[in-house]
Order: sequence, then C-alpha cells, then structure tokens
Amino acid sequence: MHPVRPIIDTIQTFAAIPTAARLRTVKPQYERVTIPDGCSIRVYHRQLAQIPFEWHHHPEYELTLTMNSRGRRFVGDHIADYSGDDLVLVPPDMPHTWASTEPIDAGGPQVAIVVWFSGDWARRMADCCPEFASLRTLLRRAAPGLRFSPDAAALMRGQIGALLDESPRVRLGAVLQVLAGLSEAELEPLASPAAHAHALTRGMRQEHARRAQSGQATQTTQAAHKANIAPTVASGGSASEAERLNRVLDLLDRRFHEPLRIAELCEVASLSERSLHRYFVRHVGESVGRYLNRLRIGYATRQLTGTGWPIALIATKAGFPNLANFNRQFLSARGMTPSAYRRFFETYGHAPKEAGATPANLEIRPPSLERTRRRQTRAPA
Repeated sequence: MHPVRPIIDTIQTFAAIPTAARLRTVKPQYERVTIPDGCSIRVYHRQLAQIPFEWHHHPEYELTLTMNSRGRRFVGDHIADYSGDDLVLVPPDMPHTWASTEPIDAGGPQVAIVVWFSGDWARRMADCCPEFASLRTLLRRAAPGLRFSPDAAALMRGQIGALLDESPRVRLGAVLQVLAGLSEAELEPLASPAAHAHALTRGMRQEHARRAQSGQATQTTQAAHKANIAPTVASGGSASEAERLNRVLDLLDRRFHEPLRIAELCEVASLSERSLHRYFVRHVGESVGRYLNRLRIGYATRQLTGTGWPIALIATKAGFPNLANFNRQFLSARGMTPSAYRRFFETYGHAPKEAGATPANLEIRPPSLERTRRRQTRAPA
C-alpha cells in the first residue's frame, strides 16, 4: 500500500462527515434490525479496520460498547470525541453513528459489541420480574441517549464471553445482568430534548403507518396527541421507504398462513412490483418469498415442539397446503424432516442446534445498512 494512502482515506472520510450544523440536514438511513428466531435480543460482534460514518436509526434500543478505537460519536444533535472503552445506550429512532480516526492498538481491529432490544421486551421483563424493575428507570433516562462511566464499561467488558456465547440463553442472561447494572451506573445524557422529540416523532410516524393497515391508527393518533406530537404520515403515497415496507411486513406477519399475491402487497405499499422487490431486498436482505417462507417455517417449528398436532395440520396452519412441499421446505431450512425434528425435541428436551445459534452469526449484521454501505463504497467519488 502506498504510504500516504491511509492519510488520504482519513481526510476523505472526515470531509464527508457533517458538522453539528449540517448534521440536521442529513437524512438518516433506516436500518431494519431482525431478532433471530428463538431469541429475545440480538447481539452483534463487529470487528473493523475503521468504523465508517453511517448515519442511521431503528426502532430498537441499542447498547454499544466500542473498544480499541478513537474518533467521533454522533447521537442525535450531540457530537463528541470518544476513545477507549465507550459504552452508550441509544433510544429508539434516534439517529446515531460512530466514525473512527484510528485504533488505539494498531495491531488489532476496532471492535464494537452491539446489543439490540425492544422497549416492549424490557418493560415486560420489568413488569413480570421485580429483580429487573429498575429497567423502567433505565428506559426513561435513556430518552436523550446515555454515555456510561468507565466502571460501567468495564462491567460490560467483563461479560463479553457470555455475550458472545453460542447459547441464546447465556447471551440473554448476560444482557440482563448488564442492563440491571447500568440502571444504577453513573451516566451522561447526550442529545438535546429537541433531538429526542424529533426521534419520537419519527417513531410515531412509522408506528402510525404500520397500525393504519390493521385498524389501530386511532390509538396511535390519540397517543401522539397526548405527547403533543402530530403523526402526519398516513398510509398513502407520501410515506417513506421504511413506512411502505413496514406495511408489507405487518401484512405478512399477520397473514403469512394465507395465500398472498404479490399484487396485494404492492397495493398495500403503493409500489410497483419492481420497486417493492428492490426496497425489500435493500432493507430486509432477502426476497419477499424467502421472508414469507421463513415466517411459515418458524411458525411450524414452534408448533412441532409446543403442540401434539399432526404434522399435516401444522403444515396447513403454517400456509403449506401441500404436505410434500412442506416436508421439502422444512428439510431445507432445518436440516431434518418435521417428524425427525419433533422426535429429536421429545428425546433431548431441546431443539437441534441450527446455524442461527452459532457464534459466527454474531458477526453478521442485519443486512439493510451493510448493503447500503457496499453500494456507497462501489459508487464513484
């Protein structure tokens, strides 16, 4: 490599990063975070030579521990330098990113341990388990985004082995342990109240678009009114890509067991078939057909282990009217036939290990933002 090339790359990277004044005009990219089947949370183990500027948002909470890295951190309208072990909790729909200048140890990669979880899940844990009642306080305090003390970062660093364990149950236990500790840790609020209100408005708009398709838009409108927020995006042609896509995802989640025509999905999203396919692959990382098949197989898997229903009945309820086709699809997805899968569960008391539970998958990011970054990397300057 040419000796001045890294310097040129750094200059070009930071020339593209907006200042605080310009940041408000940059539209954040929507990232669709998917929680794996059989899991309550998602953990991502990121290792890079340089952390790029990727201004984005998503409806999940994000807890990120950045290590062996220094650069700038952007959360809402907050911009600050970071260095060393940087532990931050970002609330739903708050735009954010890290952008590194260099590793602290040039011999190793820059690392981020990322945990995504939904606010509904955390609140349910607080409601049903008094040991985790403090999670409610943590979520309330997280509205502007939070940076935690070095001691809190050390707490999460000490849990890395469990956070990256191949067992979803071990990972979940480590996340709960960390969150409970953070609810009592020293912290620093980051973004301003205005940035928090803007993020809340963005989240309410997307939720309104989703609920409009299921007859629940009135509830969202009332909630927005109480919060002095007007959800201005309806389920028409003015919706953003994310809102259009969420309508389709909501329909698929509710009616996966029914015969669905692509024309019906296009009508819900107010998109052409070609545009729907492009948006779906961009944000979800796979085609509509593959996503629908995963929903059906996931439902069938739960019924095989949770009920005594005949396999033919499970196939029909999952949306496979043809039993032979169901057997083929299940074998392709799970590595064994439905009957063999049920026998394994009855014999050993747990499901067979699958690719989704392996440590390697912890290094795979939800695909929407990765695909966008690859397109931007290939684009000419």
